[in-house]
Amino acid sequence: MAKARKDFRGRALKTGEIQRASDKRYQYSYTDPMGRRRYIYANDIVTLREKEKRLIKAQLDGLDLYARGVASVNDTFDRYILMKQNLRPSTRSNYTYTYDHFVRDNFGRKKIADVKYSDVLQYYQYLLDEKDIALGTLDSIHTVLNPTFQLAVRDDIIRKNPATGVMTEVNKRFGKNRGIRHALTPEQQEAFMDYMATHPVYYHWWPTFVVLLGTGCRIGEALGLRWVDLDFDNRMISINHNLVYYPVGEDRTSVMHISLPKTEAGIRTIPMMDTVYDAFMMIKEEQDEKGAPDFEIDGMTGFVFANRFNAAMNPATVNRAIKRIIHSYNDEELLAATREKREPLIIPDFSCHHLRHTFCTRLCETETNLKVIQSIMGHASIQTTMDIYAEATDRQKKNTMETLSLKFDIF
Repeated sequence: MAKARKDFRGRALKTGEIQRASDKRYQYSYTDPMGRRRYIYANDIVTLREKEKRLIKAQLDGLDLYARGVASVNDTFDRYILMKQNLRPSTRSNYTYTYDHFVRDNFGRKKIADVKYSDVLQYYQYLLDEKDIALGTLDSIHTVLNPTFQLAVRDDIIRKNPATGVMTEVNKRFGKNRGIRHALTPEQQEAFMDYMATHPVYYHWWPTFVVLLGTGCRIGEALGLRWVDLDFDNRMISINHNLVYYPVGEDRTSVMHISLPKTEAGIRTIPMMDTVYDAFMMIKEEQDEKGAPDFEIDGMTGFVFANRFNAAMNPATVNRAIKRIIHSYNDEELLAATREKREPLIIPDFSCHHLRHTFCTRLCETETNLKVIQSIMGHASIQTTMDIYAEATDRQKKNTMETLSLKFDIF
């Protein structure tokens, strides 16, 4: 479980607070109504928090342009993000980055009271057509804009939320299957793993991908695993925290932290398959031989996964490895298929999260109890499980009908 950041005397610090190593002064960072990053300082924590209280009161009482209804979308977002005290630091960082990168310097300057439904729809279409952003990115933008407008509705600044229904209209353009991640087929999965297991360069990645494909963990959950989370006697894996990597500060320097899993449902145990057990044993033997990693993240040590420098592994590093392995495999497979005069078995581009989706698909192909699948996957909503289950079973229809025709010779 993630531990609170502490000062040099061991006292827990709140979100936005740090104690600087250079001069031991305390610092609190915040975003002003104009979207600019600001800082206040104090020599002790008590004084700093008194300044924080005065600042918050001034922002609540003194944001008269918002109260008068002349606020911009930027002003309203800044007020919204300030009030969301329950956001995890990684979520707050992602929300702020998304807004600042896509909205603040253009659409965000509009007076919020003047924004209409057609304005939001036109802006989304502009982002898709002119800026060529992905639909997933547009979802992220909508995730910060929609509640921003909703806050203005609740504060009686505007009567209706102009973002309501916009994504429904956008989705009509792409159909119901837009943005669906497709799992690897059993043949593609086997080809990927077999190629890696015997490759002179990539073989060391084999245990990592066995764990990902054999547990269905999110990449942050897997990379955050510690040896104390593994119960080898009962063959169980405890998922109770998440390794997150996100940018902070004005320079957007990325740092690693420990957080709770994505949702409460994410805190779970996963049975350890024999192949996964063997993969963990391979990693353990290598660490016993070369030395276990000794890095610490938010007070936690004893991590299972580390990079070649014995430091924490970055999810982006895993995704880059996947691309290199796929590219190498496909090049060799095309040559082999031409030589052998057969159709090549090409592996499509995919990411770490596709491996989670692939595991869930294989699970759905063998397990009919949706609640069991939901529990193992850590899905917050049963609908997510049902969607994957429907996709997995849809591919089995042909096989089922062929089997049925063999068993029932009635025609």
